[in-house]
Amino acid sequence: PPGKLLASHHASRQLSTEEALQLWERELPADALVKHVEPMTDPAHLVTLMETQRRMVERFGATRVTVLGMGAVALPTRALLARNNVLDYVAAGGAWVAAPGQRLLDDAVRALRGADRYTVEPPLRLGILGTSIVHSRSPRIHRQPFDRIDLPEDGPVEAVVDALLPHYGGFAVTSPFKLRLAKHTGSSLDAINTLVRRGGRWEAFNTDTFGARTVLERLGAREVFVLGDGGATSALRSVAAELSCDLRVLRRADIQAPLTGAGVWTWPDRVPAPDDLRFDGARVAVIAYGAPGRRIAAEIVRRGGTPVLLGAAWFIAQARRQRQLWESAT
Repeated sequence: PPGKLLASHHASRQLSTEEALQLWERELPADALVKHVEPMTDPAHLVTLMETQRRMVERFGATRVTVLGMGAVALPTRALLARNNVLDYVAAGGAWVAAPGQRLLDDAVRALRGADRYTVEPPLRLGILGTSIVHSRSPRIHRQPFDRIDLPEDGPVEAVVDALLPHYGGFAVTSPFKLRLAKHTGSSLDAINTLVRRGGRWEAFNTDTFGARTVLERLGAREVFVLGDGGATSALRSVAAELSCDLRVLRRADIQAPLTGAGVWTWPDRVPAPDDLRFDGARVAVIAYGAPGRRIAAEIVRRGGTPVLLGAAWFIAQARRQRQLWESAT
């Protein structure tokens, strides 16, 4: 605010709470705002930063303190710290290039408006975990607070979900973490897209089967080729037999001749298709939506196919089941 002094410190490494407090043993004007920032390399550092925030609020008062984490795994930490921070630093849009760890402005506003509805303790947070998910509509359709947690493809997503267990009721999981988190949670499924908190552990589900069923029913073909073999393909496999549909999963090395008939494109928008991929009038379902779905559709047309835009149908079908599961979270 105009006329206010903002005293800030940007640490060069992760600090213990005692180390952080020592930095603030200085005389400041009585109404000065204080901002403490630390880099985050370890998701478990969330516990320390929340304690640092609590102790700084005790020292300076609730109307003066902002504590932030920075870095590729800091986004969920900042969402939690924001509840008691005076200032919030957000990105207007795009891919958080200004400062890794910033939330999108739209997400921050949505969470604040959602919090206004509660006169008692708000429900546990929800969120979506993925890479390059600026386009995701999940934060718009599920109850707040719902955080968009965009992590690098090689990020420590397993450590992130472990650190966030006490603070979140559930997560939607999207590419590229569906297989990794299935393994991490000990699920019997090859891929999962939903985590639900059950006491002191995560329970994993794959509601993508509801989306997969919808897409195969809309295609209405007895034989369907599938491009890619990730989490979405796992869901397609699980329902194909029930629908008497013969799936032919094509990995990159399997694609040689132009493809005909009906198919499903499962590669995310950020994953380039093989150079020699061609279609001969094939109808190809696109299960992404929004701008990524439109880009994939244009690529299918360029390669001789006819795109069938079914991303929204898949998304709504699986999200409806996710909402039911999250209502049972403990």
